Parts: sequence; C-alpha cells; structure tokens
Amino acid sequence: MALEHLVAGVVSVTMGALLLGPLFAAARLDVRATARVGGCVLAVGVITGLATLRLAPHDVAVRAMVLAAGGLLAVYAARLRAAREAALVRVGQAVQRAVLPPEAVRTGGMDIATRYVSAAREAVIGGDVVVAANSPYGLRVVVGDVRGHDLHAVRLAATAAAAFRDLAYVTPRLPDLAARLDAAIGAHLTTEDFVTGVIAEFAPGEVRLVNCGHPAPLRINCRLEPLEPAEPAPPLGLHPRPRQQRFRLADGERLLLYTDGLIEARSPQGAAFPLDERVREALSRPALRDCLDAVHDLAVAHADGPLTDDLALVVCQPVPVGALPVLPCPPGAQAQLPGGTEAHMPQSAAAHLPQEDPLGRWPGGSAVPRA
Repeated sequence: MALEHLVAGVVSVTMGALLLGPLFAAARLDVRATARVGGCVLAVGVITGLATLRLAPHDVAVRAMVLAAGGLLAVYAARLRAAREAALVRVGQAVQRAVLPPEAVRTGGMDIATRYVSAAREAVIGGDVVVAANSPYGLRVVVGDVRGHDLHAVRLAATAAAAFRDLAYVTPRLPDLAARLDAAIGAHLTTEDFVTGVIAEFAPGEVRLVNCGHPAPLRINCRLEPLEPAEPAPPLGLHPRPRQQRFRLADGERLLLYTDGLIEARSPQGAAFPLDERVREALSRPALRDCLDAVHDLAVAHADGPLTDDLALVVCQPVPVGALPVLPCPPGAQAQLPGGTEAHMPQSAAAHLPQEDPLGRWPGGSAVPRA
C-alpha cells in the first residue's frame, strides 16, 4: 500500500507539472505552437501513466483527462490572446498613419521621404519622433529620439510631436523653438528622461539647423558630410540653449536626418554601423524611398538580424526650380511681379491651389509618386 501511495503521489506531481507547459505556451506562443505543446504534454502524461497503470489506474485516467482539458483551454486562451494582439496592431497602424508622416511627399519646395522601423516586432511606433511643418518661416522638420523603448517613451514621443506641431508655426527663431519645446515637454519628463533632437528649417539654397544632443545630419553630394554643431548642446529636457547654424543645400544635394538606431546597429562582433561609401551610394539612388530602403537593408545586414533600437530616417532634397508648381493668388487678387508690375489671376486658377493633408501632417504637401 505504501508503494502505491508513493507512486500515486509521484504521478500526481508529474501530471501537475506537465499541465504548466500548455499554460506557459498560451501566454507566449501562437495557437499552433500551443496546440503542439499540449499534444506533447498529453503524450508524455499517457506514457507516464501507462508505466504505472497497475499501481494507480484510476488516478492515471483522471489526470490524463485533466491534461487533455488543460491543453484545450490553453489553445483557446492562445486564440483569444492572438485576437487581442491583432486588434492592437490594427489600432497601432491607425495611430501610425495619424502620427507619422507619409512615406513620400513634396512640400515647401522639398521632396521628402521617411522610413520608420520600431525595434519591437509587435509594435508599429516607438520612441522616435518625426514631424514636419510647412510654417510661415519655411519648411521645418524635427527628428528626435526619446530615451527608452517602453510605453512611457511612446507617450513622450507623442507629446514632443504635438508640441512641435503647435510651436513650429508661431516661433520665428529655431533656438527659441528648441527652448519652447524643452519647456513644453519638461512637465512630462522624469529625472531620467530626455529627448535628443535636431530641427531643420529649409530655405532656398540652404538649411538651418539646431541640434540638441542628436546625431549630426548628413549632407549627401560626392561624399557624406556630417553637419556637426559648432557647440554641443544637451538634449531636450536638460535645458539646452543650442545655436543655429546655416549650411548650403544646393540643387542635387540631399540631407539625411536619422536617429541613433542607425549608427548603433552593431555587428555580431560589436562593430558599429559605418557611415561609409556604401551608405553614400545607397543615398544617391534616384528614388528617395529606395534610398531609405537601401540604408535600412545595409544596417540589417551589418547587424545580421533585426535592429535592436527604433530607427527613423528622413531624406530631403530641394525640388528643382522648374519642377515647382506656380502658386496662383486667390480669385480677383493681384500679384506683384518683378519690377512692381501687377498681374491678375484668372478665376479658373483657384482650382489648382494645392490641397493640405487632411490629417495636417504635412501642411500644404501633396503626394509624390514613387520613381
């Protein structure tokens, strides 16, 4: 009798331990993988029961039925979790379309393409910030990076993006814009939070930059030229006072703004991603979106797998003067031509006025067809 009780106890403990397998699988794996784990657990339970069938036949049968029921419940739980995650992904994609800029746009005299990759496989947005505003002072683009990768970082990124949208249209000077951004997001930061960022303002033939602890933008012509700040400034959240710098950006030249997910892509041996001739060649492709796809592919190949940090890429190129649309005046208005001559616009020209993005992401912009 003592031996039977001992065997029954061992079988009971073994069956209970096996039941944990499908439960853990339901929390981490998909439906098919959970079903496979449940089937394996049931098979192990049956084999264990058959080995002790003569000593504890009733207990073995009952516990085998419990394992089967537990496996079915685990599969059901995995299916519910998969459905919830799919719903969250759909919501995230809707948020991404509302928060992030289009992949390609022409606005403010610039052709712009973006690429945003979240480090989390199940996420569509992360802690990087990409926003543009066609302000009265010129087209302005901010690219930023919030410290961290959790939901708190996503909230801070959304806060920084909203603050930039509000302030970019009413703040004439870029250093003042950086200071006001710092004040706007400061209330939302903890003692360990900060946001690196670079703000670019485009004018004919040049770009103006303020840099708050962010990787230097790259000017692409016959070589890659980092546009380093004259004096380093701390990130937003640490009260930066950056100086504005002006750089030439001629026709045919491009500007790449990026987050440190690019340069911190590490090889299996620990080497950082090099900004070398291969990157320049990738950024010289005719279509801007193809440029960013190629740069992302180079980073993934260097890391020999998915990137471990969020990555935002923005490439900007001046539109050739002949390619810019002529913006007509409102019906009945008068336009001043060179030399003071007045010109009248026909009523039919109003139909050709550019339309704003309905979400306000790239005001005044229109989609650019992919080359």
